Amino acid sequence: MSGFSPYANLLKLEPRIDEDGVFRIVMPYHEAVMGRPGFLHGGAIAGLLELTAFETLKRALGDENVAMKPVTVTTDFMRGGAHRDTICEAYIERLGRRMANVEAFAWQKERQAPIAAAQINFLLERPHPHVSA
Repeated sequence: MSGFSPYANLLKLEPRIDEDGVFRIVMPYHEAVMGRPGFLHGGAIAGLLELTAFETLKRALGDENVAMKPVTVTTDFMRGGAHRDTICEAYIERLGRRMANVEAFAWQKERQAPIAAAQINFLLERPHPHVSA
């Protein structure tokens, strides 16, 4: 995801649109995402979840001028990630004027067996409209 963030570039994240038009991000397995022997690093998984949530929300807003600030991030690690590609998808649960709630899920073999999930609440700071006198 060149141009997104240095951390996304370090993780070598690859945005994808599947055949049903669903946006996902793939984190290929490589040395920078290795954790303890045989497993992915938890920070790389958490980064994938958060960056997928940010990108999904940014696409839904369609306005580059809206600042998105995470207020709370809750990450649940469900099973260890193996040395293979990891896929992530995010869903917007609520999108209001000032707040957005996004859930992200990461999996490897089967979508129904996630390795981790995150719930992120974003504060949205929209630009003030100009009032003409």
